[in-house]
Formats: sequence, structure tokens, C-alpha cells
Amino acid sequence: MKVSIYKLLGFLLFFSFYHCQAWPRYKFVVKEAPYTRLCSTKNILTVNGQFPGPTLYVNKGDTIVVDVYNRGNYNITIHWHGVKQPRNPWSDGPEYITQCPIQPGAKFRQKIIFTTEEGTLWWHAHSTWFKVKKGLTYLFRIVNAILIDGLFFAIANHTVTVVGSDASYLKPFNTTFICVTPGQTVDVLLEANQSPNHYYMAASVYTTLLPGSYDNSTPTAIIEYNGNYTPSSPPVFPYLPEYDDAEASVNFTAGFRSLADKEHPIDVPMEITTHLFYTLSVNSPCKNNSCPVGEQLRFIASVNNVSFLNPSIDILQAYYCCIQGVYGTNLPDFPQFFFDFTADYLPTEWEIPQLGTEVRVLDYNSTVELVFQGTNFIKGTDHGIHLHGHSFYVVGLGLRNFDKDKDPLTYNLVDPPLQNTIHVPRNGWMAIRFKANNPGVWHLHCHIDRHMVWGMGTAFIVKDGESPEAKMLPPPPDMPPC
Repeated sequence: MKVSIYKLLGFLLFFSFYHCQAWPRYKFVVKEAPYTRLCSTKNILTVNGQFPGPTLYVNKGDTIVVDVYNRGNYNITIHWHGVKQPRNPWSDGPEYITQCPIQPGAKFRQKIIFTTEEGTLWWHAHSTWFKVKKGLTYLFRIVNAILIDGLFFAIANHTVTVVGSDASYLKPFNTTFICVTPGQTVDVLLEANQSPNHYYMAASVYTTLLPGSYDNSTPTAIIEYNGNYTPSSPPVFPYLPEYDDAEASVNFTAGFRSLADKEHPIDVPMEITTHLFYTLSVNSPCKNNSCPVGEQLRFIASVNNVSFLNPSIDILQAYYCCIQGVYGTNLPDFPQFFFDFTADYLPTEWEIPQLGTEVRVLDYNSTVELVFQGTNFIKGTDHGIHLHGHSFYVVGLGLRNFDKDKDPLTYNLVDPPLQNTIHVPRNGWMAIRFKANNPGVWHLHCHIDRHMVWGMGTAFIVKDGESPEAKMLPPPPDMPPC
């Protein structure tokens, strides 16, 4: 059994940007410890005896060193979600993409290079009770740290102001709820402007699954105003959209706009050198769903009808050392055929994807437009897509099939949001643009854990540029062996 911290999403490392000395060093000891929640005690992996893991404070542009000691019983890796790691894919973390896992009893030193990131890269609540003072404004840093679904989040009787997402500032806008995809961060301001009372904050699942097939419990915490008063009993509960309200999710995301001002300029690629169109599908490994396991059907997932297989050694090592036969470079740029990807009945010959370790090679400084299209194979669903090593501009999104003639005319090329994790809606599309200016091997995958495990992923290999500053750094001496 192989377990990675990257997959567990258990160690939600929260980075705020404050002053600290250059090259600070940290020690992470990963080991199992008993934890009790809801009257149940289980052994879980902890970092330095903490769950969630320790909070790190770094300044914009800092570099830190983290020594990771695996004192657990399984292989692990740590991924620094949203940190671009310029020229340094060796410390990015995804197993069999940029490294082999850290084995039990072993150690690996990671060099974490921060550049333009501002705000929150990970956040996790340490408490279920928040005290506020009327008239003050509070910053909430929120991450969806669950494995399989989006989340709606709201605070009763309060409007929040969205100010940032994925370590980038946004034009502020007010909303009564937010929607966050797995792995995505959202920063909001809460103005304590209501009558002193107790108010629930709550989250509910956003999913395309049928009721009864997912955990519909509602996690809550309480906003408690300071002062002397008799609180409502029970506290006031917020309004949350219906579990399958795709329109609410899309409309919320459509409100994201970069600041795009003098202090926060944007650099949206206008001349595109590489056009890509990736379909995202949940597939069957057997014709006519003929391979049940117990009462459950087996599923796999694919990008452009190719289901990703992890290699026996990591792709980065194979690329750097010119080892043949580890991966291929034949991931299609476009689907073999275009049809109504969102129809109720789709061609059965495309239900079963190919299997392979296929990647896409990009020239250094190439400008990429990538359109993600959700499909309705087996059962259409949402996808939280995350790209390592780069942030990208979200220039368009919508429900239904992407229209190559009409939809580009609606692109936002003036102030699109800069993201590293996006929510591709069920049977919908999303278009992104970025410059491939970070040499190395960078994982692209669905952040819904089961979709990634089923094969919804690939990697971009960004080639070196001409100057020394445009070339990948050499590997550290203590890379974990395969």
C-alpha cells in the first residue's frame, strides 16, 4: 500500500506572508498518532505530532528548506500546493511524477522557492468556535481540503467579500455564499455588522451524485459576537444552495476578476502558440459496464481518452537522465472525434479509454491555451483541475459544449483571475491560458482524489530555455530512490 501526504490532504500547510529570515529551515517528522474525533479513535499520520500540520509563515519571494523524516509505515511525499517552484521540480512532491516516494525510515530535504505568491496557499480551521467584535472586519482563509466533492460555504445573516483565491488577489465582490473545489483556496472578509448573537457558519457538499450516495452531513462552526446578550437557541443557520446547483457554482466562479492594476499587473498571453483541447471523462474498463466488484462498478478516468498509469520510476528522473521507455509523448492535443460530449447517450466505443503514461512536451516560453471539456460518459461529473509549477489565467467558462467559433469571443482578456486550481463544471467547459516558462516536469490532474487515482491526469514537460536562468536546476543529492 502506498500513501502520500499529497493525496491525503491531511496536512493542510497554511502559508501567510510575513517577514522571516532568508532560508529558514524546518524539520517535519511524519509519524502515526492516535486521534479521537466524534467518539472514534484512529491512528493517523501527523507532522511533528500535529494534525493539521505546523503553520509556516514566509515572505513573498522567500526560500525555505524543509527536512522531511518519514517515521510512518508507508511511503509518503509532500506537495507544496500552489507554490510555483521555479526551475525546481525536484521538490514539487507528486510521487512517480517528480520523485519516488520517501520510504519509511528515510529523509528528504525539500527546497521550497516562493516567487509571486501572495495570500493563502493552504488553510485549515483549528477551532470550531470563533469570537468576533461588532464593527471589526476579519479575514478568513479557506481551502477545500476534502477528497471528492466541492463545497458551498456560508455564514448566517452575513455577506462576505471575496478578495483573493489561489495566492492571487481579486477585485473584491460581495456574496452570501462561496463555492470551493477540492484543493482551491478562497480569501474572504467578514464584517461583524449584525446584532450580537450566535451565527452558524456551515458547509455543504456540491456534487452531481444522487442523494444517498455521498455524505450529506453539514459541518458547522459558530460565530459568537462579544458582549452581554441572550443568544438564539439554536444559533441562526445560513442559506446554502442545493447540492447539485451547477448554476450557483458557475456564477460564483464567474465573479473572479484579477486586480489588473499598476501594483498587480497581469500578463495574459494574447498570441497563442499551442492550442490544446482536453476532454475529462469517467470511463468504464469493461464493455457495457460488465465488470462489477461486489455491488459496485469499477471505473477509470481519462484525459482525451487516455487513462494515466503511474510508471515504475518518476518521470522527472527519466526525463533528466534520458531513460527510455518510462513515458510516452503521445497525449493527443485534441479528441480524435468531436461530438456532443454532454448528450445523454454517447458513442459506446469511446467509453473504454486507452491506458498509458503519456505526457505533453512544451517548448520553453510557449504560450498555451487549454480548453477543458467535461463529458457525460458513464456519468458526467465535476472536476477540480490543478496544475503544478504554473499559475494560469481563467479566460472563459460555461455550461454545455465549448463552441470554438462563439465562445472565444466572450473570453475575458482584460482582468481574468490567476489560478492554480479550477472547477470544471459538470458537462461544461473552462478555458485557461499560461506561459510555459518554468522548465521541468509538472503534474496536471483532477484534484478529486478518486478521479486522479482512476487515471485523470498527465504531465507537462517544459523544456529548458537558452539562458542559464531558463534551465532546470540539478537534482539534490538525497533524492529518494525508486
